[in-house]
Amino acid sequence: MLKARIFAIAAGLFALVAGLSAAGAADLVGVPVPWSFDLQPAASPTMERIRDLNVLLNIIIIAITIFIAGLMAYICFKFSVKRHPDPSRTTHNTLLEVVWTVVPIIILVVIAIPSFKLLYFADRTPDAEMTLKATGHQWYWEYTYQDAGLKDVKEGAEVNFESVIACRGDGSAADTKGCDEFEAKHGRKPVRLLDTDTQIVLPVDTNIRLLITAAPEGVLHAWALPAAGVKLDAVPGRINETWMRISKPGIYFGQCSELCGKDHGFMPITVKMVPKAEYAEWVRGKLTAANRGREKSTAQNKGSGKKSTQVARTK
Repeated sequence: MLKARIFAIAAGLFALVAGLSAAGAADLVGVPVPWSFDLQPAASPTMERIRDLNVLLNIIIIAITIFIAGLMAYICFKFSVKRHPDPSRTTHNTLLEVVWTVVPIIILVVIAIPSFKLLYFADRTPDAEMTLKATGHQWYWEYTYQDAGLKDVKEGAEVNFESVIACRGDGSAADTKGCDEFEAKHGRKPVRLLDTDTQIVLPVDTNIRLLITAAPEGVLHAWALPAAGVKLDAVPGRINETWMRISKPGIYFGQCSELCGKDHGFMPITVKMVPKAEYAEWVRGKLTAANRGREKSTAQNKGSGKKSTQVARTK
């Protein structure tokens, strides 16, 4: 009972700090806030479990630190030269040796059980409702909706686009133009090094399978969205899988979390979570735009006598 109360109090304190850290950024999750610390507010079941494990680990760490500090203080006071001029020469103590062997094992087991459960939970979901593939390039992300999760969308239809940083804030003419275009489109200034020219749009309350990889000719990357509890390596020639489910609409920010070269710091991730109806409308709009582009290209190629090789892509 006492342990449960301590756990609840600690969880409340961490939630309070997280709430204060997130103040002023209601719909923008992952934006840096002055004087903030702790993990980002949990937006998915996986992140909720990560936060719970974090609280448990902090309780254990603080308890061990207090115990060791208190023990060292007691030793320094009790067995100082003035109070204990003739030190004892104890070489073995069976009970003490058993205790300092068994107790760390118990602590590790207490940590290992929820850790393994979390790893298994975050690995993948058998009930995926849609599939999003992220491919890391040098230095931007490419996204493919392999399964948009809509029953009325023809099987095999894909939405594909590239997502590049909106602007770097370096003051160049091209960068300033990118910042101005973003502000005109979204009605707000871009978040430095976090906003992208094209956002990933996903539905809330949906089990989303994530397939993470990197271009065959590229290098290692890592697709990370802290609020969703997702961080997975993007390896050339290999597809890694995980999943997420976010219930609250809003804009969530992440970044490449693997040192990948000179522009590693300019590979942001922007995810816009919207209601399912709005997401369905967005997907249909993208597919319609892609079909029009393909039809236009086919007509142009027929006029020139060339075969159409255009892939349906959107921006």
